[in-house]
Amino acid sequence: MLLDASQSQLVLVDYQARLMPAIFEADAVAKNAVRLGKLAQLVGVPVFGTEQNPSKLGENLPDIRALCQRTLAKMHFSGAEEGLGEWLRAPAKAPQGNARSLPKHLQKPQPAAEERNTIVIAGCEAHVCLLQTALDLLEDEFEVWVVTDACSSRTERNRDAAFDRLAGAGAELVTTEMVGFEWVRTAEHPRFKDLQALIR
Repeated sequence: MLLDASQSQLVLVDYQARLMPAIFEADAVAKNAVRLGKLAQLVGVPVFGTEQNPSKLGENLPDIRALCQRTLAKMHFSGAEEGLGEWLRAPAKAPQGNARSLPKHLQKPQPAAEERNTIVIAGCEAHVCLLQTALDLLEDEFEVWVVTDACSSRTERNRDAAFDRLAGAGAELVTTEMVGFEWVRTAEHPRFKDLQALIR
């Protein structure tokens, strides 16, 4: 099973200014988060962010925040507890027409809202906010793909324990490059050279 850009959404969890200095391998993790956001933009994948208690931990790093279409400020460790799942669900179609509309059998069918049930997720801390958000999204019947080289915690042990638990719960573990190459699928993709430039 490969990632499909047309079915994907990207969630970047809590890369916050006051948190990142304490994070294991923070520079590499933040760079990969930026790469993910830029890759998503290349192929039309929506990007969302979350920020844990931003009044205390600050906003996400500016390069990451700028890539997000919306950013959810939250107090729960899981973004799903504060409405992230609703953001990720396709919007319901508004009823069309009025009382003088054609009978239903003569109306043109409305196209279904686009479903994007594959959530590519990365963030900090892997064993707290990332883990709880990802587990809740799995419970909400999303497919969850965790980008391991764009995730971390204050300690390597906590990060790795999160990956073990997520894999056991049914999340797919991937890397930034795996995501990018699966989203474009072929060297003939019109954005393939842009992808190459981002990962070099």
